[in-house]
Amino acid sequence: MPHRRDPPPTDEGWYALHDFRRIDWDAWRSAPERERQRALSEVVAFLDSTVAVEDAEEGATAIYSILGHKADLLILHLRPSTADTGALERQFEQTAFAEFTERTTSFVSVTEASGYSERSRDYFTGDLDEDSGLYNYIQTRLKPTIPDATHVCFYPMDKRRQPDQNWYDLPFEERAEHMDAHGDIGRDYAGKVTQMITGAIGIDDWEWGVTLWGDDLTHVKDLLYEMRFDPSTSQYADFGSFYVGRRFPPADLPALLSGQRVPTDDTEGGVADAGPVHPAEADSHGHAHGEDAAHGTDPSGHAHGEGEHAHGDAGEHAHDEGDHGETTHAHGDEGHAESHDEDEHPDNGGSGRPDTSVSGDHPVEERAPEQMASLLGTLGLHAGENYAGGDHALVLYSDADASELAEEVDGLRSNFEHYDSHATTVVRAHQGRSVIASIWDNEGAADTAHGFLTDLPEVTETVRGDVEDEDGGSDAGETSAEAASETDPEADAEGIREELAELDVYAGKPHGEDVYALVLYSQADREDLIEEVDDLADGFDRYDTHEGTDVYADTDGDTLAVVSLWATESGADKAADFLTDLPGVVGWADEGDGFGTMGMFYTVKPEHREDFVEKFGTVGGLLADMDGHRDTSLLANVADANDMFIASQWDSKDDAMAFFRSDAFTDTVDWGRDVLADRPRHVFLA
Repeated sequence: MPHRRDPPPTDEGWYALHDFRRIDWDAWRSAPERERQRALSEVVAFLDSTVAVEDAEEGATAIYSILGHKADLLILHLRPSTADTGALERQFEQTAFAEFTERTTSFVSVTEASGYSERSRDYFTGDLDEDSGLYNYIQTRLKPTIPDATHVCFYPMDKRRQPDQNWYDLPFEERAEHMDAHGDIGRDYAGKVTQMITGAIGIDDWEWGVTLWGDDLTHVKDLLYEMRFDPSTSQYADFGSFYVGRRFPPADLPALLSGQRVPTDDTEGGVADAGPVHPAEADSHGHAHGEDAAHGTDPSGHAHGEGEHAHGDAGEHAHDEGDHGETTHAHGDEGHAESHDEDEHPDNGGSGRPDTSVSGDHPVEERAPEQMASLLGTLGLHAGENYAGGDHALVLYSDADASELAEEVDGLRSNFEHYDSHATTVVRAHQGRSVIASIWDNEGAADTAHGFLTDLPEVTETVRGDVEDEDGGSDAGETSAEAASETDPEADAEGIREELAELDVYAGKPHGEDVYALVLYSQADREDLIEEVDDLADGFDRYDTHEGTDVYADTDGDTLAVVSLWATESGADKAADFLTDLPGVVGWADEGDGFGTMGMFYTVKPEHREDFVEKFGTVGGLLADMDGHRDTSLLANVADANDMFIASQWDSKDDAMAFFRSDAFTDTVDWGRDVLADRPRHVFLA
């Protein structure tokens, strides 16, 4: 019996009506002037009321003049129900102006969000807090605004279902690969093109409607041209007719009919409030480049209509629709923050944000570049590794639990990372407080991101400012090797390995030179954490680059650590996002000031395990008396008690190297040759 494929779940929002009208020009010219004026007065009042959404509690409407022979006008309505859109159709038909028009075509559809991505599944299972940023973000996809762009482009599309090119018969993984590749194209158009994908399966003749907006129509053309060469389009997409138009306010309808340019103020940038603005869409003054509220991207960057027509950022475009509900939107999107006009953003010496010491209900402190670099260093963020000199950093303190924040921030970061202006956004547990650090390459983007971040739970204060290299820049007299080590962590690690090699201490990566280690700590219940990690490890095992992910427990305390080993750095980077979602996470092993934690991996012979633990206690006593030593703990794999991991923190590299040069360490290494099953690795964590 043929295998039935389960479609991803979807959630629907507002209904969309694209109503295309052609004007009967002969009848209009022949009508008496008084009749024409009466018809115009009535229809302008009606259209003004629809744009103001006076007929419903929520929604949006925009009017466009269509170029070419296919139509003259497009009236686009977004409303909560078909009763709303149906009433608007009939009310227009009752105007005198409707007698001078005929409908050439229409498209009825609905906004949708899908459960195609891992990150949005909690939404569909009901496990997502309605106050969370992720939940609210999905709602903006279901209830979009219409962006304030000059041009619109609309077309319907299907996913191809031919014997040798059937999108719906492709394996899930292959469809996902197509969508990811498609989205990469669209991300190049962030801030230039905005899109809305609406679902129409069972509603209209085509499966999806694609609505694109942009101030420069050639950007739309360039995007679609580039996508024609992508397999998800060339092999699996079919399209209907394309309609292109220019937005104008209802008051300009008389000017349109008399042959004048519209809008009459000739403002290329648009005519209405754009609505929410995402950080990546903000320029240096915090203004939007291309409002994306009408996108359908879910927080993972996957689309809400499955097709992904990647226009600019957050996802792709509806050409990859195969899963009925995933459009990856690539336009730059996202937005919870309000758009601001220049009245709200005085110049302030070029800062581009209001001159205020309070944001919402908490204080904001400005710091000098060198002070910001120092603060970021205490959080384990360093110039050249995590950011560049001249970036703008936000550091927010919260009284919420770090694991709670990690879930919230994960939704934001997955969107932030679509934008070139984003450097990093992380959660840290530092000195008894939860800290969110977000760094952007311009102050305007940071301003808008701050609006999102201050919505996080229990934020109490913000510290912000431009950042510079932690040493204020390279000294002219330093050697190229020294400069490389300060900006390149890999070069720094290699230098340490060479020093340790001279002491006959092997400092490779664990279990082979090509393995990267991730270590984070958790305060979760032991059994709950083990269950979560086992499930995560099963998922990781689908990837050839995964070497293992396990829980380690402190042999003399309550500390739990999760260690994940990967053959590639990119694999480790992607795994880090999932690991952060584990319960009770309080921090990563490599964060904080001082010398980055060194992980020491040992496989102990079973008959000598107790001897090893006892020896560690002895060495631990010696470490406690050493200058610069902060903390050292021994943890054992809960699934294999002979697999041991030592985490050690120091004030500086020199302090750690002093220990490795000590007689005590040499004696320990000699003793270990008889009790260890293989060569120990002293690791600089990935």
